[in-house]
Amino acid sequence: MAIINVTPDSFSDGGLHNTVADAVDFAMRCVDEGAGILDIGGESTRPGAAEITSNEELARVIPVIEDLARRTDVLISIDTYRASTARAAITAGAHIINDVHGLQREPEIARVAAETGAGLCIMHTGRGREKLADPIEDQRHFFDQSLAIAKAAGAAEETIMLDPGFGFAKETTEENLSLLNRFSELHQLGYPLLVGTSRKRFLGAITGRDAKDRDAATAATTVALRLKGASVFRVHNVAINRDALLLADAMLAQEQAVRQG
Repeated sequence: MAIINVTPDSFSDGGLHNTVADAVDFAMRCVDEGAGILDIGGESTRPGAAEITSNEELARVIPVIEDLARRTDVLISIDTYRASTARAAITAGAHIINDVHGLQREPEIARVAAETGAGLCIMHTGRGREKLADPIEDQRHFFDQSLAIAKAAGAAEETIMLDPGFGFAKETTEENLSLLNRFSELHQLGYPLLVGTSRKRFLGAITGRDAKDRDAATAATTVALRLKGASVFRVHNVAINRDALLLADAMLAQEQAVRQG
């Protein structure tokens, strides 16, 4: 899943794809590099980012989605928590709704997914609430609420994917590392898992590198999380992470072949 930020203020690539033409050109390069999903976002989710209006978000993302829908058969995702934006994006040609508030800011977004049959990525966040001390227990607690919203809205279970939300109110490097190390426990939730470690601050704390120079560290987490069963990887740099996944999948295939004799 390639990150296509149509924003002036995202933490690592704000302003780089700030026009429709630039965003579409970058997205098509990501397709050439192996992206299977293009995730289009019009509002920065970095801590402290200024909120924009619904109209501003629509003006940024809808022309990009419409153009990409004409150019490629690759799946398109809309990164939004607003039900109105999600509905407009699906009408424009998007296939997936990716909600970083886990359906809990605008629960109506789950009904949009149910009514349109769109895929639904539900992300865990600790922002704006008190978290449980154990990171996995907090994941379960949060997702219990989100999945109840999805079920009440009629969203089909087979359309749902969960994202543990690396970096979203995981306040310390240790908390992110604990989530990474214990990632396999999240399979108990019973849904495919999407991960977004790309260029996150905890990677900078470990490597000492600025956001734009964290792609190698991101690829390392991609290998680790693929070996622990993650299904989809939301990344800024498709090429390096595709290579990382080829290696991880080769390791998994070899391990399976040995197990089968």
